[in-house]
Amino acid sequence: MKKLKNIENTVIGFIGTGVMGSSMAGHLLKAGYPLIVYTRSKEKAESLLEKGAEWAETPKDLAQKANVIITIVGYPHDVEEVYLGENGLIPNGKQDTYLIDMTTSTPSLAERIFQEAEAKGMKAIDAPVSGGDIGAKEARLTIMAGGKEEDFDEVKPIFELMGQNIVYQGPAGSGQHTKMCNQIAIASNMIGVSEAIVYAEKAGLNPEQVLKSISAGAAGSWSLSNLAPRMTKGDFEPGFYIKHFIKDINIALEEAESMSMMTPGLSLAKKMYAELAEKGEENSGTQALYKYWQ
Repeated sequence: MKKLKNIENTVIGFIGTGVMGSSMAGHLLKAGYPLIVYTRSKEKAESLLEKGAEWAETPKDLAQKANVIITIVGYPHDVEEVYLGENGLIPNGKQDTYLIDMTTSTPSLAERIFQEAEAKGMKAIDAPVSGGDIGAKEARLTIMAGGKEEDFDEVKPIFELMGQNIVYQGPAGSGQHTKMCNQIAIASNMIGVSEAIVYAEKAGLNPEQVLKSISAGAAGSWSLSNLAPRMTKGDFEPGFYIKHFIKDINIALEEAESMSMMTPGLSLAKKMYAELAEKGEENSGTQALYKYWQ
């Protein structure tokens, strides 16, 4: 276990043990940190509890025991409730606690949480991630962080247990803004990846052979290497839910609009994913965009 310089007797609280959170929390437990977990559905935390994690009945309960707290929940309103609600982390947490939100949320909420935490003598970092279920399982996530740089430096050893590409981006909200850049790039790329696979099939090619050629060339991308093979196999299980991607796209569209920026690629992706969600694909992985052509 890597000791943190300024945090005595580190106890980590983890809220949100879903597709990615469960693996992320598992790495911390494996590294030897005492771990307290909370999630709305206790059964989602069972594997961690069996490995020695402690269960918290509420975020309030967790906040009173942990001095480093990590959250990765669904939507901005979930983040707001967990941090600022009556039974939330900031009203009930201890002074000098490090609060790390790894949810993809709004930059403005990240700034508000930072300010509220500062007023209570706590330290807040917005640190959304990219890499999906595979990156979470293999501890190869990209982590983009906003907040005070000295706070980021203090908890970086914890980040290093969950990810490999870990970059400090600037003051509070900067991590969320960077994640919006990430999602904007992915949104248009996923359209291209899906179109390429459908084209290969219609041209009578073997899509898996095609991927061997184009994944290694100028067209290469994470989505082409990791999600296109799932498309060809008919595997649409979520590494990242369509419903959560639509949430991210909406945040990015709102932020872009506030900057008077046109986003035609992002707008098209929103339209296509929204249509899929209406057809019942909201709980499929983002690679289910392939089904748009079926």
